[in-house]
Amino acid sequence: MPRTKKESLHFGLMMCTGMIVVMTFYNMWLNGQLGELSFGTIVLEFLIGFVIALLLDLYTIGPLAKKVAFSLPFDKSNKLKVVLAISTCMVVGMAAMMSIFGLVMANLSHGMADVNIFQAYAMTFVKNFIVAYPLQLLIMGPLVRGLFTNFVQSNNTVKVEIIQ
Repeated sequence: MPRTKKESLHFGLMMCTGMIVVMTFYNMWLNGQLGELSFGTIVLEFLIGFVIALLLDLYTIGPLAKKVAFSLPFDKSNKLKVVLAISTCMVVGMAAMMSIFGLVMANLSHGMADVNIFQAYAMTFVKNFIVAYPLQLLIMGPLVRGLFTNFVQSNNTVKVEIIQ
């Protein structure tokens, strides 16, 4: 998909925006905070989550997911298999890391006294993964790849063709 660092940044921005919007509202709904939080608090939580997710995507989880996906024994000439492998590794990594973020935010907003942190993390991870995986594979992945190909890469191709 992305061929340059600039394209990787655009792709990451698009993917993180879509995933974080949906997952932020899902987690607020899950924790009973959807009607409780002010608009400003929702925007702040989104922005913090977005920055963390983007940094993870670009510098840790993204490169690691690609490394793991390409080390798996499957036919790498099949583009669909490559996309599924990378997407699966990305969702596992991002759900794992962003579940920690979600627990921290929940603790800051309403505390977590008398809660087993390991059980809370495991439940948060499972609940996030159950939504994030199909969201990534069926909705955001195809949508972002389509938008990226049609608008970002096609604009770059047009510029290259004009210069040549």
